[in-house]
Amino acid sequence: MTSTATPTSIAPAVRVEGLTKRFGSFTAIDDVSFTVKPNKIYGLLGRNGAGKTTIMQLLTGQDFVTSGEVRVFGEKPVENARVLQNICFIKESQRYPDDFMPKHVFRSAPWFFENWDAEFAEQLIAEFRLPLNRRIKKLSRGQLSAVGVIVGLASRAPLTFFDEPYLGLDAVARQIFYDRLLEDYAEHPRTVILSTHLIDEVANLLEHVIVIDQGRILMDQDAEEMRSSATTVVGQRGAVEAFVTGRDVLHRDGIGGLASVTVGSLTPSDRAEAVSAGLELSPVSLQQLIVRKTNVRATEFEQSA
Repeated sequence: MTSTATPTSIAPAVRVEGLTKRFGSFTAIDDVSFTVKPNKIYGLLGRNGAGKTTIMQLLTGQDFVTSGEVRVFGEKPVENARVLQNICFIKESQRYPDDFMPKHVFRSAPWFFENWDAEFAEQLIAEFRLPLNRRIKKLSRGQLSAVGVIVGLASRAPLTFFDEPYLGLDAVARQIFYDRLLEDYAEHPRTVILSTHLIDEVANLLEHVIVIDQGRILMDQDAEEMRSSATTVVGQRGAVEAFVTGRDVLHRDGIGGLASVTVGSLTPSDRAEAVSAGLELSPVSLQQLIVRKTNVRATEFEQSA
């Protein structure tokens, strides 16, 4: 019996095991394993050069792995039409034929995306104020970004990747993107993977977060769990240091007699102890947490080098 790459609500949308990708002597992805469940919004986060784009290129069949295994809808994605017809990959540096206009992009989209919604695309075109009859190479960076975002949303592909294509958009246009993504995702569930360094802007969209750093998975966790996995303790230096002794310290800051220390998760009794010691507790944003964790790992890497 011939297998078909038909997305289901049970099987993982993506399964990666022991994935390594080398370019010559450089290891871009180093023994990475993770699973992407269907019909969730994932954040693939990390610093520039961390390996995010390389992972997405491997998942979308644009390159071969050096070792390990990649399965998308249960099959290898490379040169696999059954898999690729269910994928939409939108990147910042999206290229189109030189003589194309936006109208040509949207007219041709139904050839590639069977779930294409032309009415939704028209709504987005109006909201992004996109000129349809201007040559692609004459568009501003923001207008070019809008073309990619519209394709990514209106395609309604079962697995959609956004590799920072919205960086050229202004704050108002980015908010339109976030709002329409959430609204349409609620009505038409699919698996979405967002890669961005605008972490605080997308934090409320994400249901699961995968953080990659120096080619390795640093964090792979439910977004809500991650948000509650660290707390900043603020107060008199002596009291703060006494409280954080023996705890997982992610970051220290302070001035004069005051200290601010970010620590790992606290139990209810830990929090009660902090309050009784006159200390203030504040949540850590997703962006702050990732920055703290990344910096801790960078320090450990430097010390072991």
